[in-house]
Amino acid sequence: MIGVIRPSALSRLSPRHLLEFLKFGVVGGSGVLVNMVVAIIMNKANGGTDNSQRILFNLFGTPWNFRFTSLVWLVSFIVANITNFQLNRSWTFKRDRRRGWWSEFWPFFSIGAIAALAGMFIKIALTNPTSPVYLSSGFFHGQTGLHAREYWAQIITIIITTPINFVVNKLWTFRAVHAPAPKPSNVNGV
Repeated sequence: MIGVIRPSALSRLSPRHLLEFLKFGVVGGSGVLVNMVVAIIMNKANGGTDNSQRILFNLFGTPWNFRFTSLVWLVSFIVANITNFQLNRSWTFKRDRRRGWWSEFWPFFSIGAIAALAGMFIKIALTNPTSPVYLSSGFFHGQTGLHAREYWAQIITIIITTPINFVVNKLWTFRAVHAPAPKPSNVNGV
């Protein structure tokens, strides 16, 4: 049955896995804060969220443009992604035996980059007045503060793109940290 968790699946969830999941959530929460702080700093440096739709350059002669809001999303992602990787590596999935920093970073970054690219399109949709999912002016606006469309779009996009990261990073990026250490071989009876 789809959507039903069987008792056998729950019994495979060890306390270590639950603790890793909770730690991953704490790291993710810190990543949201890092992401939002970078977004706020960048928007303030650009004159506020009213300027978030400013065109930075045209996309290769097409009718589409790369806007400041997309730059904010990408820079915020990169800073938060590096921070989250290091925290997950040194705390969430900490093991004595592990691969090198770069060997684990590139898969982590690749997964995040795919989510960031998808997130950029989600954020564009949330902030584009012609989009069916545009955060309309009833509650949201271009000003700073609690009603700033730019910040809500950033948070909503983070929420939408986050869930897959735990599973994929656990299964791919940090897979080697769960493999048991090889036992020393008994060569020539020694």
